[in-house]
Amino acid sequence: QVQLVESGGGLVQAGGSLRLSCVVSGNVIIVGGMGWYRQAPGKQRGLDADITRDGHAQYKEPAKGRFTITSDNDKNTMTLQMDRLKPEDTDVYYCKAKITAVPDGDYDDYWGQGTQVTVSS
Repeated sequence: QVQLVESGGGLVQAGGSLRLSCVVSGNVIIVGGMGWYRQAPGKQRGLDADITRDGHAQYKEPAKGRFTITSDNDKNTMTLQMDRLKPEDTDVYYCKAKITAVPDGDYDDYWGQGTQVTVSS
C-alpha cells in the first residue's frame, strides 16, 4: 500500500513561516512529480507548487515568490517552505505524488490526508 503523510501545519501569525513535509511510504517503485495543493471549505483544491523528479519547480499564485518546494528522490520526501504567510493562506494543504508501484507500470496519483495551516492577522 502507498501512503502519503503530511506534517508541519499549525497556527502562525501573519508574516511568519511554516515548513510542511510530505513522506511517501509503502509499495513504491518510483515517485514521479510531486505537488502541494490547498483547499478551503467549499472550494476546489488548487495547486500551489509542484516539482518534477529532475527538480524543475513551478509555482502558482498566491504561492509564487513566498513559498519554496523541494524534494528528495532518495528519501521520497517533499517539503514546502512557506514564508511571509498571510491570513488568506489559511487552508488545508495536501501533498500529491505520481507513483508507480510496479516496474514499468503506469503512474497513478496519490494524496495525503491534509494538514491544516491557519494564519492569524
